[in-house]
Amino acid sequence: MRKLFLLAVIMMLICFSASANERLKIATTTSIDNSGLLKVLLPPFEKMFNIRVDVIAVGTGKAMELGKNGDVDALFVHDKEAEEKFVRDGLGVNRRSVMFNDFVILGPKNDPANIKGIKDAVLAMKKIATRKSHFISRGDRSGTHQREKSIWNEAKITPSGKWYMEVGQGMGATLQIAHEKKAYTISDRGTYLAYKNKIDLVILVEGDTNRLGNPYSIMAINPAKYKHVNYVYAMALIGWVTSIEGQKIIYNLKSQSGEPLFDPTAIPMK
Repeated sequence: MRKLFLLAVIMMLICFSASANERLKIATTTSIDNSGLLKVLLPPFEKMFNIRVDVIAVGTGKAMELGKNGDVDALFVHDKEAEEKFVRDGLGVNRRSVMFNDFVILGPKNDPANIKGIKDAVLAMKKIATRKSHFISRGDRSGTHQREKSIWNEAKITPSGKWYMEVGQGMGATLQIAHEKKAYTISDRGTYLAYKNKIDLVILVEGDTNRLGNPYSIMAINPAKYKHVNYVYAMALIGWVTSIEGQKIIYNLKSQSGEPLFDPTAIPMK
């Protein structure tokens, strides 16, 4: 009842304040943006609330910096530990789970490090490093980059040398570079499936749930700390992406080959 009352109050405020000039700023990840999800998820929300959503797609680390500076109204990201700290520090509020996919280790079909089929991501990365096979890292403090670094740390390896390249790019650009270099890389599955027909890389390692799980969450920037943020509409957006309608859009998003890009978690569809 309390949640329903809050939602009703938010809807009333929106009805009284809505205007064609209303804008909402959201920082999100390049993996979400590159997947094409926002192109189908945001237009119904914008139409429903007569609002324009300005999307800033960067790595999760940069997105959270924008939130910390009060430069955006909401975050849609995928670095659970950093997100939880962000909330504990009083910077974000009302964090909600939205969807899930996983990370995969990609590489050329000839697989020079011989990692195909390995179920242990740490072992696979050790083999890549031992053989000094080319590896492309996003190197941008994104959620994907942080996950890569955590696997290297667990393997007790500090990657360096000509075989290891940090490119400081988003997921789509990193996949293109790995394709050109015939190199290994780590990607979220959704972006890989969206780019699958554009690159000659294949999934070689998957299924290590503890190390390669990839949950996404959304949260509002704390209006008690940043009084200028558009909190009412940030909460409306959170309500939309975690609603049955928003979750259905996420569930129905498929790659060109018909594979689902994300599994909704706020309201599981299976």
